[in-house]
Amino acid sequence: MRENTNESFGSKIGAVLVAAGSAIGLGSIWRFPYIAGENGGGAFVLLYLICVLILGIPVMLSEFAIGTHTRKGPVKAYEQLSKRWKPLGYNSIIVSTLISGFYYIVAGWSLYYFVASVDGTLYSGVDFHTLFVSFCDSWQEPLYTMLFILVTYVVVACGVRKGLERTAEWVMPILFVMLLAMVLRALSMPGARAGLEFFFKPDFSKAFTVENVMAAIGQAFFSLSIGLGCLITFSSYFKKGTSLVTTAWSSSMLTFLVAILSGMIIFPAVFSVEGLEPTQGPTLIFETLPFVFKDMAMPQLWSAIFFLLIALAALTSTITFHEVLTSYFQEHHRLSRFAAATVATAISVIAAVFCLSSGFFFDLFDKATANVLMPLGGLFTCLFAGWVFDKDAFRSEMTNNGERRAPLFGVLIFLLKWVAPLMIGATFIYNLVGML
Repeated sequence: MRENTNESFGSKIGAVLVAAGSAIGLGSIWRFPYIAGENGGGAFVLLYLICVLILGIPVMLSEFAIGTHTRKGPVKAYEQLSKRWKPLGYNSIIVSTLISGFYYIVAGWSLYYFVASVDGTLYSGVDFHTLFVSFCDSWQEPLYTMLFILVTYVVVACGVRKGLERTAEWVMPILFVMLLAMVLRALSMPGARAGLEFFFKPDFSKAFTVENVMAAIGQAFFSLSIGLGCLITFSSYFKKGTSLVTTAWSSSMLTFLVAILSGMIIFPAVFSVEGLEPTQGPTLIFETLPFVFKDMAMPQLWSAIFFLLIALAALTSTITFHEVLTSYFQEHHRLSRFAAATVATAISVIAAVFCLSSGFFFDLFDKATANVLMPLGGLFTCLFAGWVFDKDAFRSEMTNNGERRAPLFGVLIFLLKWVAPLMIGATFIYNLVGML
């Protein structure tokens, strides 16, 4: 266990919920629908599922095995296994720091839209685009950003069981109930059938274009939090006897389910309002969906439920990268959890201030993490797990010291050695060329 704490999750279901929560966030509820809309709907969903199975789960298993074997965060874990690979652990610290800069801002948007839905501001007659721009140019944007940082800090400072695990046990069921309520409401809308056909009916002429394949790989990578170091951190808290295969499979499928449910909300709603398109990109939720709620019975109620859902999903993600930083300061500087969480929060505030001060830093931090640092982290994680990590130790973690069977272990190693690195490497090069 850690040198300065004996913290661990209290239950196996808690481990699954926290691991799933680290993946389920804005990536599944906000990003997935518009990426699917831009890449052909049903064709993209099929590709995304394939990528989760052959890329997401194997890489998740490798990070879980590293965490349970070393019982340390990413920096200490790689240092213990091979000092040459220690920089890979530091990559997770850099990624978590940069993500905190822009992610808290987007999370703050969701919190503001929840409040604006409740108090009626969202439907006061002001144009939705104007309202969004006005909010971003006012003192309210930094206020809601800092408020979200504060909420995340309180959760993480409370510890692994009382903070991370307890929050996941409350938030995840509420999130699913709200998702199902919104799905039922969306399915009752006049455009539901057309929306579902767009979302679920694959057009195989579009399925295997280079753009779609790269987008599916990137979305699987982004939504499962691969390359962030959080999976190593969380698995270091797993109780002995936790099945890594079951946890990885459950977390991945829960993430996929949330993405599907999100699409079943967004596309029927979009197809129900004339003039809206499923390909409208990142502003789909904050500038476009309020049009949908406006024409519903009780628009403030449904809008409030939806944006609270977005805020809760964002919280599961902000907890994730905050915990990576907190764990690092606990291990390397022997700080108490309270002190480590405080330092991590201060760093997050500084990063957020940079992004609030200039759209340049917001875009830079976003692109640097999503297109460069996270893919590189995932790529080298695969190479480490496939070529460097002791195979006997790896198998031991997969089988809980021989208590469970691992008939596909050879397939897992093959995927980590060859398939996953090639897929992630191709995505990295494709995104890098696109940035130039």
